[in-house]
Amino acid sequence: MTEKNKTLFEFKDIHVRVEEKAVVAGVSLSIKPGETHAIMGPNGSGKSSLSNALMGHPAYEITRGEIYLNGHNLKDMSADERSRAGLFLAFQYPLAIPGVTVANFLRTALQSHRGKEADMSDFRKLLKTEMKALAVDEAFATRYLNDGFSGGEKKRIEILQMAILNPKMAILDETDSGLDIDALKTVSDGINRFHNENNGILLVTHYQRMLNYVKPDFVHVMMNGKIVKSGGPDLALKLEDLGYEWVNEEANHKAGV
Repeated sequence: MTEKNKTLFEFKDIHVRVEEKAVVAGVSLSIKPGETHAIMGPNGSGKSSLSNALMGHPAYEITRGEIYLNGHNLKDMSADERSRAGLFLAFQYPLAIPGVTVANFLRTALQSHRGKEADMSDFRKLLKTEMKALAVDEAFATRYLNDGFSGGEKKRIEILQMAILNPKMAILDETDSGLDIDALKTVSDGINRFHNENNGILLVTHYQRMLNYVKPDFVHVMMNGKIVKSGGPDLALKLEDLGYEWVNEEANHKAGV
């Protein structure tokens, strides 16, 4: 099997429960190196719950299913272990951490990935390069992480973190929310700069607009905790025109409801 045809990230029959409530009901997906997949769906469909569960958020209990990255099972790993294994999640609502500067946070995260004895002499140059590419003022390096940041600034810092850590697989949970058109273009450029033939991207979004800039290879529609339809980029355009109800009606028809 060639490297290009090898599966990079795969999850099988994932079921998720939050506070005794089932929120994801048997979702499976396989992503190869170089691919971008998008999961779209209305509010409450389980998209963000799936994202958090895959990353290992303790509030999102995986009651059934398996998760593999480069053939390694992540199921029993903690969130930080999954991160060091090469999985990344950009949060829909990034948290503020007063008292911790952006630079110190990113340096600590990178050192955790590289190992305690790693040479970090390149960190400052790497940080300046990536901040410039994302149009993030260098003054943000000394500000407390997300403390008083606008929505767009928080999302740029999330993509900055992704660029610094350079994960094998990036899950981007509604990174487009709260962005004006200029910020959307800048953030999308950052995602496209990161993406290459050796890594993968899973975009989670309500809207098609981000997919104008970050082109997906596959689009999946999630409703009621399940993926009910998959297709190519044209599926996102159809959703933009017709909404989600036609997908729900089609799924119900197939199920004989």
